[in-house]
Amino acid sequence: MKSTKLIKVWDLPLRIFHWLLVAGFFVAYLTEEELLPVHVWAGYLVLGLLIFRLVWGFVGNSYARFTNFLCSPTKSFAYLKGAVALTSKRYLGHNPAGAGMIVLLIVSLFATVISGLVVYAADQNLGPLAGMVGASNEDFWEEAHEIAANFTLLLVVVHVVGVAFESFLHKENLAKAMWNGYKKSDDADIDK
Repeated sequence: MKSTKLIKVWDLPLRIFHWLLVAGFFVAYLTEEELLPVHVWAGYLVLGLLIFRLVWGFVGNSYARFTNFLCSPTKSFAYLKGAVALTSKRYLGHNPAGAGMIVLLIVSLFATVISGLVVYAADQNLGPLAGMVGASNEDFWEEAHEIAANFTLLLVVVHVVGVAFESFLHKENLAKAMWNGYKKSDDADIDK
């Protein structure tokens, strides 16, 4: 009987990043203006995590590096087409649809954070942009911040649905893998 070996895919820094990003985004999203200091600090956490992820995309383990999973939108859509047909290939690291989602989430989260920093400077004259942003366009930036945050939430929902679907399709718990770092090896003889 062939035993299934586990391979370390997601390193500890990437897993900590992922779960802190989940917490930071939802704390910021749920607090808004009611608890402004908490909202602002959660936003700073998200910004710091995004900067970390950009760096980790170049220096992290092979599965975390952008060069190992970023692909063209055409490849991502082809993968999605295969997934809908229940024929998509299993990946140890990020699949092409996941790669596209990472790009979308990073861009959307940066848009949310930057617009939030502009609003904070315009409304409270606080934060790193204080004194550089006037109140004249505050309404525009507040609307941009809200749209970006809501778009990010939509992406999160699509991401969770995608993870659930992929877990079902390939018969593995991807959320558990992002928690403990391990996935089943493609080849039972791999020793990593």
